[in-house]
Amino acid sequence: MMAAPEFLSLALTIVFVTLVVGQILSMVRLVLGPTSGDRILALDTMVINAIGLVVVLGISQGVQIYFEVSLLIAMLGFVSTVALARFILRGDIIE
Repeated sequence: MMAAPEFLSLALTIVFVTLVVGQILSMVRLVLGPTSGDRILALDTMVINAIGLVVVLGISQGVQIYFEVSLLIAMLGFVSTVALARFILRGDIIE
C-alpha cells in the first residue's frame, strides 16, 4: 500500500502531465482551427489549462501565492475571451 505523500506525488505528476498534454493539443487547435470560433475556444481552453497548471504547481510546492495568481489568470482569461468574441462578432469591443 502506498503512503499518502507518495500517492499525492504520483497524483500530482499524472495531473501535471495531463494538463501539459491538454495545453499542447489546445495549441494545435489554435493553429489549425478552421474557424475563428475554434480558435477562441482553444484560447479559452488554454487559459483553463494554465489555471490548472498554476494550481497544481501551488499544491506541489505548498505555496499559497499561486492560488491568487490563478484567480488573476482566470479574470484576465474571461475578459479577454469575451473581448475577442465581441470583436469577431461585431467588429468592435466597446460601443
